[in-house]
Amino acid sequence: MITPRTLSGFRDYLPAVMLAREEVLRRAREVYRSYGFTPIDTPACESLDVLLGKGGDESDKLVYRVLSARGDKAEMGLRFDLTVPFARFSAQYINELGTPFKRYAMGPVWRGERPGQGRYREFWQCDFDTIGTTSNAADIETALVINDLFTAIGFDKFEIRVNNRKLLNGLLEAVGLRDKSVIVLRAIDKLDKIGRDAVLAEMTNQEVSLLAARNVLDFTQLRGADALDKLEEVLPIVETVLKPRLKETKENIAGGQQLIEEGIAQLRELLAVTKAAGVPEERIKIDLSIARGLDYYTGTIYETFLTDLPGIGSVCSGGRYDNLASKYTKQVLPGVGASLGVDRLIAAMEELKHPLLTGQTTPAQVLVVNFDATRLGDYQRIARALRAACVNVEVYPDTTKKIGTQFAYAEKRGFKLAVVAGPAEFEQGVWKVKDLAKREEAAVPEAELVERIKQQV
Repeated sequence: MITPRTLSGFRDYLPAVMLAREEVLRRAREVYRSYGFTPIDTPACESLDVLLGKGGDESDKLVYRVLSARGDKAEMGLRFDLTVPFARFSAQYINELGTPFKRYAMGPVWRGERPGQGRYREFWQCDFDTIGTTSNAADIETALVINDLFTAIGFDKFEIRVNNRKLLNGLLEAVGLRDKSVIVLRAIDKLDKIGRDAVLAEMTNQEVSLLAARNVLDFTQLRGADALDKLEEVLPIVETVLKPRLKETKENIAGGQQLIEEGIAQLRELLAVTKAAGVPEERIKIDLSIARGLDYYTGTIYETFLTDLPGIGSVCSGGRYDNLASKYTKQVLPGVGASLGVDRLIAAMEELKHPLLTGQTTPAQVLVVNFDATRLGDYQRIARALRAACVNVEVYPDTTKKIGTQFAYAEKRGFKLAVVAGPAEFEQGVWKVKDLAKREEAAVPEAELVERIKQQV
């Protein structure tokens, strides 16, 4: 006998959680469509040359290779996110689609990484992106979508932490570390996981001077509404303190200052517009430690944390990527978007006992009790009438079970109502409607049954 088991890093979804998961996807779909994002889909597998070298060396190590049918070499890989396939998709079809193009996509991705709390090797992403524009308005809309997405799912305690890669890249250029930007940004991205000392060690092990590493980390500690004001004081400090020690040129300083000024302006506009649009100020926080580990980000970046469970990590992340599609086409196709990590969010919802996780294990709202086997046609007739009125209904399938057994079945699975009719009810032309939570019962004339049930469910 083979012992039934689930692979490490993968999970099964039982009905109660799967129903909540499907509801999350439904609400996300509604939010995306409300902003004009249109659905697309791409294959689970892509050619290795499409996948590799886009997110960086570390993400390349996470790609699952798929062997050829002969088993002699890997010709393709499972997608590790939905953004890289979208960049390929855009390069392939953009002349047909036109720009700007707004899309959403939902599906599984695979990463060969160590499993942890809310971290799986197979998980669903739920993405939305705008491609074909460099306008900061698209970046601002991304923050608005994230806000509306979590509100629609039923959260009111969450933070959208934002940064801009131009700020980090500008500082690195100013202090002569632009050629080390990949190393530094990946190290910063681990700050919350491994701590400041370990990040310093990682940078200095890669030939980043301790002085520069410390100053970069001090830069990333700026938080909150006044962070942008403090940023404007950084470049004079770089010029007067770091320049003599690092022997940087004026060109480095000027180039870095320009990038920082662009990043500050874009973030200031994002804060102003989201506030004007009605997003609570406490929802969107400047956090200069947000770096995002993937190499393709170039501008505004986002990470979303649940206030009551920050330790589970970001549950919705993304940012601007202006050069990703250039791997596949000479046409300039800048983009921006974000991805909801559905499975990590579900894990958080389970821990927080989110209201969507009701324990209900059926999508049906009403159980029609199979009281009399000779009346199965009537039971199915009423069930179909209710379904036509958009009420989900199950007719109990077994004609041999006692009424008590059927009621126990209904309560265990979370039906709201049970509908019962035996010989006496048929003679009177009524159906008994039982509210299973309140344990209240009423006799309802058949002509009024559908409307009564619609009111109660």
